[in-house]
Amino acid sequence: MRRHVAEIEVVGPWSLRTSRGFWKGFTPTAISPSGDPGVLQTRFVSEHDWTPTTANVTQHGSAARIELFGDGDLNAAAEQVASFLSLDIDATDWPDVGDRDPIIAGAQRALPGFRPCGFYSPYEAAAWAVLSQRTRVPEAARLRRDLMAIYGAHGAFPAPADLIRAARTGELVLPGRTAEYLVEVAHAALDGVLHGPYLRALPEDEARGQLLAITGIGPFATDLTLIRGTNAPDVLPRAERHLDAEISHLYGPGVTLAEVSETWRPFRSWASVHLRALRGQRR
Repeated sequence: MRRHVAEIEVVGPWSLRTSRGFWKGFTPTAISPSGDPGVLQTRFVSEHDWTPTTANVTQHGSAARIELFGDGDLNAAAEQVASFLSLDIDATDWPDVGDRDPIIAGAQRALPGFRPCGFYSPYEAAAWAVLSQRTRVPEAARLRRDLMAIYGAHGAFPAPADLIRAARTGELVLPGRTAEYLVEVAHAALDGVLHGPYLRALPEDEARGQLLAITGIGPFATDLTLIRGTNAPDVLPRAERHLDAEISHLYGPGVTLAEVSETWRPFRSWASVHLRALRGQRR
């Protein structure tokens, strides 16, 4: 196992502690609540070569220090860490969104320095979408943990080829058509469709079309994969009913997401995630 250290200058507001605090309660991929609150430690499967990687992230002023351990391409893994923590986004103008929208300003104050995070890659976001279809979140989380324990590598989600192999041998037994859909997601990952940099670079409608072409991925899963899997900063959800209800609650009856989100550009994803995170804090 090799070690690599990368340093990234983060542009705009950022707090590792706030992001870590959010991630502790993010049920789909919750990290351990123990340990030093100033260190985000996690293990994931690299979307570049599908090798398990461990990352320790610390904040030093405006800089992020990423220490990685693994056998794969650790430079590429460092880029993935920056992506799944949204550290690669120039957020200089993010405070301006709060200046234009007092409700977003309130969310920014409640979550100081928060940058959307949670899924390590579009592959893992899409896999979660499949596991959680028509299933309660705690049960989906249990299924995910079981997959990691049986087919993963010491705490990382299974690589796509491992899930496909398990399905071929008949070992992958899941409710309904979940195993079938999960295999389709795994194939899409190996084909390069569920790759963060690739999806981010596509025009949004084209990216949505490619995701919807994956068996088992519908409109809600497409939103989840684009917004939480790639961490693209300016994609507006199209099938998020809970967010629509939150908009009505916060902005008044009859107000639509399309209307209020115009003032959020170019951070419509960030604003949406902040409102959902804020709603989670209130519950």
